[in-house]
Amino acid sequence: MQTLEVLHLKKTFKLSKKQQKLEKTKTKEKVAVNDLSFVAYPGEIFGLLGPNGAGKTTCLRTISTLIKPDEGDVMVGGSSVVKDSFDVRGKIGFLTSELKLEDHFTPNYLFTYFGRLHGLEEEIIETRKTNLFKKFGIEDFKEVKVGDLSTGMKQKTSIAISLVHDPEFIIFDEPTNGLDVLTARSVTDYLLELRDNGKTVILSTHILSVVEKICDRAGIIINGKMKICDTIENIKKTNPSNDLEEIFFDLIKQEDQGGAF
Repeated sequence: MQTLEVLHLKKTFKLSKKQQKLEKTKTKEKVAVNDLSFVAYPGEIFGLLGPNGAGKTTCLRTISTLIKPDEGDVMVGGSSVVKDSFDVRGKIGFLTSELKLEDHFTPNYLFTYFGRLHGLEEEIIETRKTNLFKKFGIEDFKEVKVGDLSTGMKQKTSIAISLVHDPEFIIFDEPTNGLDVLTARSVTDYLLELRDNGKTVILSTHILSVVEKICDRAGIIINGKMKICDTIENIKKTNPSNDLEEIFFDLIKQEDQGGAF
């Protein structure tokens, strides 16, 4: 089974004086993720949750080989992000707001460019382009420069391009952030379609209603550590309220008070 396994991940960053002031700390280093482990399986959507600064984005950037861990590893379909980063890049589709498309190019050009970058044949690129542009309503805008597209259309174009090579592992960081209701719905519907096609999907989002609706399992990270990781239903059973949002805020409160869940 081609799983995605995060194994005892640790990543520390040095803080500048400005960052120390913002963090209200005199510590020169910040542990972004600390002994973090979880597994995501084919045919499921795994939700990665946590407040700002919890370590979610650092984890996702490590999985996508953008940064290297200080300790631990991530195995993506048997390939190590530490030892086989090139192989990992060919297996994943990664979407984050930190990576922007060039404003001067069109969706049509960029899709073809990244398809060739992944070594795809022209016929496969065109077939994938036709399907994904139709799926996300990009066809009528494919020759419009990215800089002239709406926020929603830019996001849908980014999603289509991240999936150009039909990856087995999809890692999306806040894919519906800033989108209108209809565009956000088209994105979450497609994530469900990817799951049903046997893909492994990791989704980081602040929108807990989305997590409840489409995620099969979830992990809640606070201060770089995994506090709870289970199916959505089992997580909800840990609190009499049976409310994911209530559980989320209780965990944060307990962490601030130095308690345990």
